Amino acid sequence: MPVGSVRRRAGPVLVQSRFGPQKPNQPRPVTRFHRDLWLCFTLQNWLLDFGRPIAMIVLPLELFPLNKPSAGDYLHMAYNIITPFLLLKLIERCPQTLPRSVIYISIITFVMGASIHLVGDSVNHRLIFSGYQHHLSVRENPIIKDLKPRTLIDSFELLYYYDEYLGHCMWYIPFFLILFLYFTGCFTRAVQESRMPLSAWLLVGPSSLYYWYLVTEGQIFILFIFTFFAMLATILHQRRKGLVLDSNGLFLVCSFCMALVLIALWISWLWNDTVLRKKYPGVIYIPEPWAFYTLYINILH
Repeated sequence: MPVGSVRRRAGPVLVQSRFGPQKPNQPRPVTRFHRDLWLCFTLQNWLLDFGRPIAMIVLPLELFPLNKPSAGDYLHMAYNIITPFLLLKLIERCPQTLPRSVIYISIITFVMGASIHLVGDSVNHRLIFSGYQHHLSVRENPIIKDLKPRTLIDSFELLYYYDEYLGHCMWYIPFFLILFLYFTGCFTRAVQESRMPLSAWLLVGPSSLYYWYLVTEGQIFILFIFTFFAMLATILHQRRKGLVLDSNGLFLVCSFCMALVLIALWISWLWNDTVLRKKYPGVIYIPEPWAFYTLYINILH
């Protein structure tokens, strides 16, 4: 009976060690590159996030009429379910214990923010078929500025606020917070673990390209660069303890670095665009890819 009681108590301790307190004498497991999770993460980001507005535009309206959810909306719904699951699986494999309350609140906020964005983004992208132009503000759009009564314009601005501001904040802040918390556990004393395998190098390109899209379309450069600087500060702090990044941490750093290069190239390419400059008049000038699409590509069709 004493042995059985010890075994019954051992179960909850193992579950708690992933997100809660960990025993000081518990050995650190050997970390390997999580190629299965990072591959799924990259594929679903491209298919379910980047691909949803493309699916909405390409697929015929006969299959997805304007008064019903589009194909992109269903992809967004799948994203809202699969991404939190992958983030939780990623946290489970983190060799360092992380605060459970922060993880749970972040996941809940992420799902709520992504769901808010689902509704606002669905309506805003469907307005393209009615002549809505994303490179113009809400009040400057030809199909909006002449609406009667004028209070309808305020409703569309509220919808835009939910889509581009509140939804993005509640979506991306917990997303990058979870990535950073996971990153804090990606350190090791074993130098042989501080090498990226071939599969990691193959995923750096599509992963960094997606981060470029996420930052530019989501207008979250400040959040992205703050997370990047926090990662660099963590590297310097852990180096004083004799710790180096493992393959998963190196993968994240390389993806962020290449994404910054792509963002810089994107800004320099559109630096002298007067139309986009008018919509993005602030100090940080980062045009959205879909604003570029409605201005220069969609007009050709």
